[in-house]
This record gives sequence, structure tokens and C-alpha cells, in this order.
Amino acid sequence: MTDYVRWLSDLGMNDVGVVGGKNASLGEMIQHLTQLGVLVPGGFATTAQAYRDFLAVDDLAERIAAELDALDVDDIAALSAAGPRIRGWIIEQPFQPELDQAIEQAYAALAENIENAADATWAVRSSATAEDLPDASFAGQQETFLNIHGIDNVKRAIKEVFASLYNDRAISYRVHKGFTHADVALSAGIQRMVRSDLAASGVMFTLDTESGFNDAVFITASVGLGEMVVQGAVNPDEFYVHKPTLAAGRPAILRRTVGDKAMRMVFAEPGSREPVRTEQTPMAERQQFSISDAEIEALAKQAVLIEQHYQRPMDIEWAKDGLDGKLYIVQARPETVQSRSGQVVERYRLQGSGPVLATGRSIGGRIGAGKARVVDSIRDMDQVQAGDVLITDMTDPDWEPVMKRAAAIVTNRGGRTCHAAIIARELGVPAVVGCNDATDKIADGQAVTVSCAEGDTGYIYDGELAFEHKVIELEKMPEVPVKVMMNVGNPERAFGFASIPNAGVGLARLEFIINNSIGIHPKALLEFDQLPDDLKAEITPRIAAYPSPREFFVMRLAEGIATLAATFAPNPVIIRMSDFKSNEYANLVAGPRYEPEEENPMIGFRGAGRYVSDSFKACFEMECEALKVVRNEMGLTNLQIMIPFVRTLNQAKAVTEALAEQGLKRGENGLKLIMMCEIPSNAVLAEQFLEYFDGFSIGSNDMTQLTLGIDRDSSLVAADFDERDPAVKAMLSMAIQACRKQGKYVGICGQGPSDHADFADWLVKEGIESVSLNPDTVIDTWLYLAEHMEKKG
Repeated sequence: MTDYVRWLSDLGMNDVGVVGGKNASLGEMIQHLTQLGVLVPGGFATTAQAYRDFLAVDDLAERIAAELDALDVDDIAALSAAGPRIRGWIIEQPFQPELDQAIEQAYAALAENIENAADATWAVRSSATAEDLPDASFAGQQETFLNIHGIDNVKRAIKEVFASLYNDRAISYRVHKGFTHADVALSAGIQRMVRSDLAASGVMFTLDTESGFNDAVFITASVGLGEMVVQGAVNPDEFYVHKPTLAAGRPAILRRTVGDKAMRMVFAEPGSREPVRTEQTPMAERQQFSISDAEIEALAKQAVLIEQHYQRPMDIEWAKDGLDGKLYIVQARPETVQSRSGQVVERYRLQGSGPVLATGRSIGGRIGAGKARVVDSIRDMDQVQAGDVLITDMTDPDWEPVMKRAAAIVTNRGGRTCHAAIIARELGVPAVVGCNDATDKIADGQAVTVSCAEGDTGYIYDGELAFEHKVIELEKMPEVPVKVMMNVGNPERAFGFASIPNAGVGLARLEFIINNSIGIHPKALLEFDQLPDDLKAEITPRIAAYPSPREFFVMRLAEGIATLAATFAPNPVIIRMSDFKSNEYANLVAGPRYEPEEENPMIGFRGAGRYVSDSFKACFEMECEALKVVRNEMGLTNLQIMIPFVRTLNQAKAVTEALAEQGLKRGENGLKLIMMCEIPSNAVLAEQFLEYFDGFSIGSNDMTQLTLGIDRDSSLVAADFDERDPAVKAMLSMAIQACRKQGKYVGICGQGPSDHADFADWLVKEGIESVSLNPDTVIDTWLYLAEHMEKKG
């Protein structure tokens, strides 16, 4: 090859200065990872020298420098005029003869090795010599051109790539990051097109993009060409894969989320003005996952190989070829935000409340508030002032000059791996993407609060609400005389909570997963064919991506359980089987059809009594099946099972036998059964109940309510509700001492230790083994216990 063109297969990471980060990375993977199963389309790249010599003709470089020296990039109008002018100069400039000849020769040699070369099409991608550095992301700032046919169109696309170094967004980003314009050069990479227009494509990260949790691969996928995902023009499917489980050769998918995938990008008809076009995705494809479980795990394996080779978290673009069915890697670059995070935990917590105006996918884990500025077009983005909340249909990196001004960003379209989301994370601006209707639901000038601190779902609230922001330095935590565990209800927040010091999860409620991830009464899914048409119509879209209504319930439940068990492994995760009361079950879709009306559901048809009843047995069996998937198939044996509201010894015997019949026998495969100790009878007969269980987890809320005869939901008697009452403490002491006597586990997962540090201290003196706290109280309670113990010592 020449000084102007290099084969990708001859390149490696030492060639970033020659062909830019993207093309050097492609060459690195072709050389070192192909034999391990990572597939990268071959091709060639123009060099930085070719680009610089191109700019040297007719003093083009000097003209560009003069234009940029006089530019204030924060003046949006001036930037919008200078960028197109510079790009126009580049497009008009002819290639120097040596570069023109080198491109033609490389193209001819590449086409010789392609079957049906006359019909082959090409991708022409940009690669900047300063891009893809560990401390900066140039994601999406230069252009990619797809479905390019023939040498003349390839050369035109290379010229467009060169010009894209001076997109408005790229000019602004370089200034704000301190890069000198002249120090950055462009390389164009030319590869055979992967026919993902006939299949699917997307982006994956080798960590969780929001929390930095490093044991998961996060994959997004949509039908058609990948630019729709990258640009944020579509809400993609999302998947999490657990790396240790994958390495063990077991099923490893933790979560699946169906995106609406409303649009797809495909090849345009021959002779069209543009090589690609967008179209509506057929409804049947929108409701299904765009790739199979086997493909999800195959992608994750490639991602792990790439991460292991580069020894750092990676941001990877992939595409499935609809002709050969293979999965290809088309880009890989360092992840630039979460991988820089240190031993600091930032916690945002909403303190006010208000009506929810819109919801979407949360970016950044932060909260921002201000006046909504609804912007219809990038031409109007100068309307956004510092502290405004930007509301628009879709952002892309062209918006970067105003994104940094905004208190928060809200879009109708986009997924959590689109370029706009990457930039928002890097800027530290909270963003909610993929809301669908935010521009309709939120009025220009309306005061709003954007919360990304409540899990994967981001909320836009009416009004500027109060919120708390804490920065916690996580140096070595002091020793405490008890295991500090966490109560984690929402699997979506598990990755973020994992960074808080902990000894595992003392309480995870299945009903939270059922309510938020399923939302349908389990009996309705078991009896789907017998439902009236209106209920079938409501349920069908929710379950369409799953093989059957029953499998929808089992798989969704298993996903939530697996996320919790994997996140905190190898520490124990105690999952409490569903403890809905009849009025709560009635709030699920089709719930009123199956639930009785009770005067006092709090002490009615709930807990263990449900599990062993004929009317609920089949639902209980589905819960057992989900637990077996996680423990037996995925191998997450740190999962322990807790049974709530066991009123009598007969119920204790019946429910443990029922679990054994379902393949969840105490002691097998390390299974521990824990009983929720929350009824006075549990404490009074503690030693007898322990014959059926491996320990107790004390529920101080119900124990207080039932010991003192107080309705905890009644404001009239709320003043007398106190877990520290001597009668309640007497009950707890009986339970703790019984466990200690038999050498069995005893912890507490009620609200009390979270609310009252002195109560936590009393529990420690009594011999409690663990306290399970709400995540936002862990650090304070931990430090209180450590300080108190130190003073006593």
C-alpha cells in the first residue's frame, strides 16, 4: 500500500496517528481477535497524511484556520454559518492525483475478493486521529455513509467524511475539550456493507452505562441499519448479560426490554437520490425482540473478548448480516464516562412530589429542574438558556453546544446508547430519552423536574421539586459488629446500589417485580384463552415478545430475580416470595376478576396461606419455576428464599413441602429457606418454626403492627407506632435468642433500623446477625454503628 492508503488488516493500535482511533481499532481486532471468533469486515483506510496533503492544496488549511480563529463557538448563529462554509470548501476541493489513484487501486483490489463485486455496496466511515481516547468521546461527530455503490460514489463519500471533521458539533466539542483543530486529522475507512438492513444492529457496552457496574454487558438492538440506534432516532430493545454466568457456560441473560423500534433504516431502491431511507417498522416486528437469546449471548461473548484484549471497558457497534446470518463488529472504542469513576458514590434523591408529565429511559442517575424549553428544530436551539430543560423530539451530537447549558434533556426518541446519551453522560447532564410524547405533554416555559435517580425509568414531573444531592467518599469503611445488607425492591436500581458497601440483599420483594415488570394477575396469564376479548386486547401487546402467557410471567420474574442475584453475588440475596394482599392483587390487570373483597386485607389472604391454597397453587408454581431458572439453570445459588406471613406451624410444614415438590428442597444445591418473622406467633413459637427453616428475617413493620394492635396505615394512631416499644422488643428478643440458640441465621429487614440508628444498636447488642437497610441509609447507619462501637470500646 501507499502513504495514502493502508489495509485494515495491516493496522493496529500503534497506528492511531496514521488512520485514527476507529480504523486502528478495527485493524487491531482483525489481527488479534479474528481467530477467537470476533468477526470484523475487512477493508482499507485513507491515512492522516492523505488528509493533510489534501488540505495543503490551494491553502485550504490556512483558510479553515483563519475562519476558526475568528469564531466564538458559543455563538450558535456564528457557528451555524462557519461550519457549512468550511465543509463546502472541502467538498469542492479535488483530491490530489496521488490520493485519487491510491483509492482507485485499493478499491479494485478489495473488489477482486468480493463475490458479485459489481453489486457489492460499501460503508465509508470516519476515523479521527484524536478520537476514541479513554478520556474523551468523539462518538458520532463525524459522518458514516452506508450502501455506497461504485468507486465514484465511494470517493464522494470519502470527501464527505473529510468535511465532517468540521461539523458544528465537532468544532464545538474540540474547543471545549481543549483540542487544537489543526492537530486532528481524518481517515476514511472503507468496508464491505454488513446487510443489517435485512436483519438487526445496535450498540453494546462492556459495563452498565448508568452505574458503571462492570459484571454486565449492556446490548441495544433494533431492526435495520444501526444508524437509527446510534443517532437516537429509535427506542431499541435492551438486554443485560452477566459476564461471570456467561463465562461459566450457563444461560446469562439478566434482563430483556422490548423497545418500540418504530422506524428502521434500510437500503433505498437502486437509482434513488439517497442510498438509504427510513420507513415504519411493521407492528409484528416492533412487538418482538430483534435478536434471539443465542445471538444476545454470542454478542456478549464477542464484547468480553474485545474488553479482555483492550483491558478496559469498551463501547462497541455491531451488525447482523441478513444474508449470511453472522454477527459482525463494526466499531470498538473505549468507554469514556463510567470507566473514569472513582471510589465516590453520588446520590440524588427526590424530596418533593408532583404529577408525572412523561416517562422514558433515564440517563445519568441525576436530577435537574428548570423551565422547559420545547425546541422543534436544531435551527432554534439558541432559544435554550443556561438552566433550562431542553425538550425536543430527538437530540444528536449536533446539539452539544447547547446540551451543556441545559439543566436536563428530554427527548421523544432515542435509546440509552445513542450518541446524545453518551454526550449527556459525559457532560454530567441528566437526560430522559425515548419518552414518545414529551413535546406534546410538556408546555414551553413550564417549570419541570427531570429525575433520573429512580432506576431505568426517568420521570418528568410538573414543577420544580426539591431534591437532595449527596457525594459519599468510599474509602475503606470502618468495621461494624454486624453484617450490613440492603433492602432492594427495584432490580432496575440494583447495579447502582451495588457500589454501596454491603453484605448482600436482606430483602427483595417479588411483588415489586410482578407489579412493575409484569403488571398482570398471574391467573389471567394462566387462563388467557378464557379471558374476555377486551382483557385479551390489553394483555396481548405486553406478552407478544414471549413464547406464551405463562412463559412471559416466568421469564419476566426470573429476569428481575436474576438481576438482583447476579448483581450482589457471591453475597446472599434473600428473595421474599410474593406477599401481595388481595386489594393489591386487584390493582393488576384482570385482578378484580380473581380477587376477593376483604374488610382487612392486611391480615387476610396473603403470604404462605395463599401458596398452599387450591385457588393460588398454580400461581405459586410459576414463582417456583422462576426461582429454579435462576438457581438451577443460571447457577446463581447465592439466591435464598424467604416465606412471608407464616401464621401457624401447619402452614410452615405445608409450604416447605410444597416448595420441595416444586424442586426447591431445603438443603439441596445449597438452598436456604428463611422465614419472615413478623407475627407474634412466630416469636412465641420460634424454636418450633425453626424446625422448618434455616433462619429468620424479622419484619419489624408487621411485628409492631400486630404486637401493638395498630393499623400502620391509619394516621389516627400513627403516633403510637414505634418499633422500639418494649413489647415489640420483647418479641424480637425471643426470635433472636431462638436463632442464636440453634446456630441459625437471624437478620432484620424492616424499616426500623433504617429510621432509628439507636434501634439498630439495640439489635446488635441482642445478637442480630445482619441488618438490612434501605440503600440511602446504609452509609449513615454503618458509620453510626462503627462510631458507637468504637466509643464503647
